Amino acid sequence: GRDDYPLTEDMADRAIEWMQRVKAHRPDKPFLCYFAPGAVHTPLHVPDAWLDRFRGFFDAGWDDLRQSIFERQLDLGVIPPDTVNTPRPDVIPSWDEYPDRYKPVARRLMEVFAAFLAHTDAQVARLIEAIEAMGEWENTLFVYITGDNGASAEGRIHGTWSLPALQNGAEEDPEFLLEHIDDFGTVRSECHYNVGWAWALDAPFQWMKQVASHFGGTRNGLAISWPRRITDAGGLRTQFHHVIDLAPTILEAAGIEAPTWVNGIRQMPIEGTSMGYSFGDPDAASERRTQYFEMMGNRGIYHDGFMASCFHGRVPWVRFGSAPFDGPQENWELYDIREDFSQNNDLAADRPELLAEMRELFESECLRNGVYPLRDAAMDLPPEARAPIALAGLTRMTYTTAHVRMPERSVLNLKNRSYLIWADLEVPADGAEGVIVCQGGSFNGWSIYLDGGVPTWHYNLYGHERTTVAGDLALPPGRHEVRLLFDHDGGFGAGGTATLAVDGVVVGSGRLERSVPVVFSMGGETFDVGTDTGSPVGPYPHGFACTATIHGVTIELLGEVSDATREAVAAGMLHAEAVTQ
Repeated sequence: GRDDYPLTEDMADRAIEWMQRVKAHRPDKPFLCYFAPGAVHTPLHVPDAWLDRFRGFFDAGWDDLRQSIFERQLDLGVIPPDTVNTPRPDVIPSWDEYPDRYKPVARRLMEVFAAFLAHTDAQVARLIEAIEAMGEWENTLFVYITGDNGASAEGRIHGTWSLPALQNGAEEDPEFLLEHIDDFGTVRSECHYNVGWAWALDAPFQWMKQVASHFGGTRNGLAISWPRRITDAGGLRTQFHHVIDLAPTILEAAGIEAPTWVNGIRQMPIEGTSMGYSFGDPDAASERRTQYFEMMGNRGIYHDGFMASCFHGRVPWVRFGSAPFDGPQENWELYDIREDFSQNNDLAADRPELLAEMRELFESECLRNGVYPLRDAAMDLPPEARAPIALAGLTRMTYTTAHVRMPERSVLNLKNRSYLIWADLEVPADGAEGVIVCQGGSFNGWSIYLDGGVPTWHYNLYGHERTTVAGDLALPPGRHEVRLLFDHDGGFGAGGTATLAVDGVVVGSGRLERSVPVVFSMGGETFDVGTDTGSPVGPYPHGFACTATIHGVTIELLGEVSDATREAVAAGMLHAEAVTQ
């Protein structure tokens, strides 16, 4: 209910309360607390008190930031002294090349991200303080990983104001970003920083998130504390490890063997290797010898100090790009990371036999781990490789007020096609208002609602374009049918004509020049009947529960709207029997 509700702070509060309760209930038993905040994933939302803490810190731009991070890493000794800060790819503009007009936007986006990160670190500090107050810090294995991939370049060259626009591959005008610069970090935007900052934050490595072939896409900072076992506080470890090694490390620390069966289901073998051997021996040889990497066609394989890498060719900020596998844009590289920490010196031409062996190893690891078939962002998988869809083949479904917080994939898909929605309502004697049915949130989605009793359809495209079709009169008491027909123009993300009718009589119509092609939300917004449980799709308050009785809302997917239906609509009538598939 708070307008300034900070999720990360609330998560820290709950984690601390849980640890305190567990400790009081069973002080003799170990506990496991997994604290995984959504921060600092986009959208970047920061409490007001933190928003301006980094004003001016990034005025010199991303080239300067990358170099300063690199120099700081050398000073701290967290990278080898002979590490090379790999050069900026040509596809990323230098700060000097970047237009001066839009530099205020870029600077502000990075300031907001830094504030978001600092705020998140502060909540982790609270966890540590709570464990210390419980008297358990000396015997607690505390693992802090700073991310699940490299910094994200998905914000594109100029940054992003609307996360759904990014997810649907829609470009945002940098002039719009400049006009809305004060929105960044607040609920008035779902922003993300520029490509250049992602490259800077991944110093000294090549590339960034999605490019799993190179360490800029995969390597994250890891800090482990366990004072009773690790006695060289502030020490460094150079053994090669992967995130799958965390589970066996925790099991070993707790003295627990992984179960073979759970609830009658035989468990797959744990592939990871415990890192515990390195706690007391900083110079121990790495016990992880091999690890493959693959994401959207970018491939890599580590083995005994060497890394073979293949960048597939699509840069992360091109949402729907595609490239052929083993095409001319691909090039396998080879690095000896024992001597070349940042993958700067490609040895492929000098050691072709070793590269061939590494590629064979990648092939065998992929076959063993079910990696194939490979795919990139714009490639359709064959039917046998797709995740099953429970609604496959269905074209009509009726929903009730029991259907709230429904994820997008659990509802009939309205995108890139014509459809019909009709609601069976009963209005009480004193009238009604509120949301009848909606999908999405304040930056993308659609809603049918009663505005002061007036039937209204609202389509919200990325928070940029809002279209409203409404009747003229409030619904009188009694039973009514509200219908919305969307006659799609045909094509990916194309527009169409929306017609709103009450009891078979057309009360309004409007045009969309484009529509959402891929997804309404990847951030937790849902489908609701009788309320809007997330951020509001339309110009109404959160929740906005419907005070009419909703007997049902039916969605029907249409193959094509018939000429007869279009003629009826033009004559002011819209009945179910007039619609053909």
